[in-house]
Amino acid sequence: MIVFRDPAEVPSGFGPSVVVIGKFDGVHSGHRAVIDRARVKAVSLGATVVAVTFDRNPLALLAPDKCPENLIGVNQKVRLLADTGVDAVLVLRFDEDLASLEADEFARLVLVDTLAAQAVLVGADFRFGRGGAGTAESLTALGLSHGFDVDVVHDVRAADRGRRVSSTWIRELLSSGDVAGARKLLGRDHSVVGEVVHGLKRGREIGYPTANLSHDLEGFVPADGVYAGWLIDEADASGLRPGIRYPAAISIGTNPTFDDVASRQVEAYVLDETDLDLYGHHVEVRFVERIRGMGAFEGIDALVTQIADDVERTREILARDQSTD
Repeated sequence: MIVFRDPAEVPSGFGPSVVVIGKFDGVHSGHRAVIDRARVKAVSLGATVVAVTFDRNPLALLAPDKCPENLIGVNQKVRLLADTGVDAVLVLRFDEDLASLEADEFARLVLVDTLAAQAVLVGADFRFGRGGAGTAESLTALGLSHGFDVDVVHDVRAADRGRRVSSTWIRELLSSGDVAGARKLLGRDHSVVGEVVHGLKRGREIGYPTANLSHDLEGFVPADGVYAGWLIDEADASGLRPGIRYPAAISIGTNPTFDDVASRQVEAYVLDETDLDLYGHHVEVRFVERIRGMGAFEGIDALVTQIADDVERTREILARDQSTD
């Protein structure tokens, strides 16, 4: 997949293309339904599929007080879009210049001049152009003027709940610790990505050393608690170290038993590993199921007993998870 970070990077003569536009926060099942339709249409037109997205939620610039926390970072988004089978991604920097473009200017610059779009797919609530004046309906009219078709894709709804699949709903589930529920809407495990850094080494002292993720990680951190999941030690840039997936018991919180952690910490104990050196490695932590909430214990012995139980429950949960892969 090709990644463009600016319209100027797209080579002259690129296209024809079928374009999907959106924030794609989470790249959830609703987003993938739109992309799947674009891929089918591209086959019939002999065109490439391009996902156009933004480097931030537009609200981060336009109305910061109303901007929700992102489910995923930009790098995660690009990787997840690649997994959908699109041919290229154009990540637009949402700054004052882009925000000031009128709707027709945006359509001409991005869709016509840059991508030679033959078809554009958007959600029913799509807005674009200065002040969000452009709508799916006005884009359809612009398509008639500029020579591209517009396909408005309606909401995907969860069969068992009847609710529209959305980043907002997924964020609600993660905020309550329901990573299993979020998984159903995402179509995959929710994850965070970051560098492993040195911590207070409490886990090592009690026989359960953990990989502590840096605080500038990518991805929405679920509610405090203990989770069963996977730690993926990503391949290094040289390709000399391959990516490896490890089963892990994951803790999120401020370590209330010791009460010496200033801010929320994501840390993962790789099952049955006591000498694994991951410092400086870039890892992905995937959440499969929540085991329990976070709480303080009456001393280290009680904590160690609970951790041992967490590890066994993690082992059972991940054994089931592997059997359904």
